[in-house]
Amino acid sequence: MTSYNNVFFNASAFVGGLFLLEFGADRFVDHTAIIARRLGVSPTLIALLTAGAEWEELAVIVAALSQGRSTLALGNILGSSISNILGAFSLGLIFTSGEIKFDRSSKIYTALTLLFTVIFVLILAFFKSIGRTAGGILVALFVGYVVSIGYYIYKGVMAAPEDDDDDSDDDDDDDDDDDDDDTASVSDYSESTLKDEESASQKVIPLTPLTPFHDNNSAPHESVPFTKPESSFAKPAPKVRKPPRSLTYHIVQLIAGFLALSLSGYILSHSVASLADTFELSGTVLGMTVLSIATTLPEKFIAICSGSRGQNGIVVANTAGSNIFLLTLCAGVLFLAGDVEALVASVKTFDLLVTAASASVFTVVVFVGAKRWMGIALLVLYFAFIGAEFAFYR
Repeated sequence: MTSYNNVFFNASAFVGGLFLLEFGADRFVDHTAIIARRLGVSPTLIALLTAGAEWEELAVIVAALSQGRSTLALGNILGSSISNILGAFSLGLIFTSGEIKFDRSSKIYTALTLLFTVIFVLILAFFKSIGRTAGGILVALFVGYVVSIGYYIYKGVMAAPEDDDDDSDDDDDDDDDDDDDDTASVSDYSESTLKDEESASQKVIPLTPLTPFHDNNSAPHESVPFTKPESSFAKPAPKVRKPPRSLTYHIVQLIAGFLALSLSGYILSHSVASLADTFELSGTVLGMTVLSIATTLPEKFIAICSGSRGQNGIVVANTAGSNIFLLTLCAGVLFLAGDVEALVASVKTFDLLVTAASASVFTVVVFVGAKRWMGIALLVLYFAFIGAEFAFYR
């Protein structure tokens, strides 16, 4: 019999874990970029490791592995890669008006996504015979991807991925603190400007007959010099920004973000696993549906905002970067540390076909050009996929 107290507790823990996951990911990514910038690390490398990188997904996978839930981790990887295309990319198309054309960099990133997806599907199809070697292959592919893309961006062949992280007030403050060149102060004004302001502030304006001014010691209707208050002519004082934060501060924030990521990953994986046991559901199915939908919510919000503003490159970079990260580094870690027998038993042909098909459709849409009805069609297919998972593979 289902324990409703247990269900309510795990559902609440799941929601709380999502907020903690987002907080940790923001802190980790933002302060990693700031520290790297302070230490003189290449901006290209920073862009590759922060824009589209699914560090929160990696935290969930590591937490699932630590609890012996390899099937849940696999389901999350497969489900998130499908959700990024059919669920997030589709929303970006829906909220964009008119026909959409994509640039050269978007097409290159999309082609790479299809290539890595095919490699991942083939490895998973023959995982029983390959074993843990597959993990090493995927991690090596991720390293090669970062190095090669970084090289071509440096050479100017491609554009760096757009940053897809959510903006927050704290992030803006950190950026302001680090932009030393933009800091304004009163000393920036030239001496001549100050003299002009001072002379203007002391300008004498004679009173007209319509505006008589009487002084106790002067005759009636005698014109008396009138000095305009200085504040009426002087320019407002410029805003003085705070000095930049110390490197130690950003290191502490980075550690806090990492701890929040680790804790949220444990909470999410444990709560979902408990719900799966309560309702007697497969860990793979729950990972492909509930967990993957929740962990890809930021990508969906980013796609909506970018699509509505006509920033099609961000929509593609968001999807392509996330899937490449998932299907190389995250999958490589899973195959290296996961339960091989459990992974082999949980692989379903239907999931592999949907993963490969969604990447193929993604590539075709970007190369040919997109319209709003295509986004609607992709979203309908995503709902159909979720329904099929619960109906036939629970």
